[in-house]
Amino acid sequence: MSATAFLPSLPAFSYSPDTAPASAPAPAAADGFRLVVLATNWGFSGTHDEFLKRAKDAGYDGMEVWWPGDAAGQDALFNALAKHKMEVGFLCGSGSSDFAKHAEQFEAAVKAAATQQRQRPLYINCHSGKDYFTFEQNTKLIEMTTRISQQSGVMVCHETHRSRMMFAAHVTRRFIETQPALRLTLDISHWCNVHESLLQDQQETVAMALARAGHIHARIGHPEGPQVNDPRAPEWESTVKAHFAWWDEIARQKKAKGEVMTVLTEFGPVDYMPALPYTRQPVANQWDINVHMMKLLKARYGK
Repeated sequence: MSATAFLPSLPAFSYSPDTAPASAPAPAAADGFRLVVLATNWGFSGTHDEFLKRAKDAGYDGMEVWWPGDAAGQDALFNALAKHKMEVGFLCGSGSSDFAKHAEQFEAAVKAAATQQRQRPLYINCHSGKDYFTFEQNTKLIEMTTRISQQSGVMVCHETHRSRMMFAAHVTRRFIETQPALRLTLDISHWCNVHESLLQDQQETVAMALARAGHIHARIGHPEGPQVNDPRAPEWESTVKAHFAWWDEIARQKKAKGEVMTVLTEFGPVDYMPALPYTRQPVANQWDINVHMMKLLKARYGK
């Protein structure tokens, strides 16, 4: 069976995984559209140079990586990006539980990543706030990133990630309704886990999130976890279809507007990857799965 044989065209967010009808052929993309698929170095123990060579050889267009906080780390990253002629998106955030310290660290990272002159990033993806910060505190963080984005011209997106401010669909909806400039990194695998569903009962909210998606994290989640063990396994077919239905709608909107569509293949290592007990042996190969996803995405959305 070919890699895309089980991915028929699906409607965006009104579907039954078992009986999804085919949708009409997608219209031609407007000028300016292009697909950029990025690799994650999450779980990779080598250097940036080694990682980018492997990613480029596999067919990736670039990488997403945490913004380096020191000059030596920045030099190593930017030199490797230039050597391999690869694009980049940066991750920024803070782990502090103290709001004032969190806001200070977060702003410093976003500002540095957005204003550096070495290589313009495709976007900045934020691990934003905390799920236990107040709505008003998290709103201040969004307003800060909006200001930096408007000043720098670099798109800043807030990831739908567990433990962060966008951890759940209904919570994110309130930010969408009150922050017109908000852009999301849609990692909908987290919401599948948080809501223990494929979100069939929150379709209006999901549609709002799809319309605000600036960037995608292409990991397949399910009602009991943020990552299936292997998306190539037939038992996950309906779950894979559900995720591609959401991504299809983002692609439709990006093509209609002539915007760049950036996607990160983000299947992670153990413990995101299920492992055998005692040995912690991963049940599947992280790199192979991410390359499989990259090829599916390029075949489905490439111009």
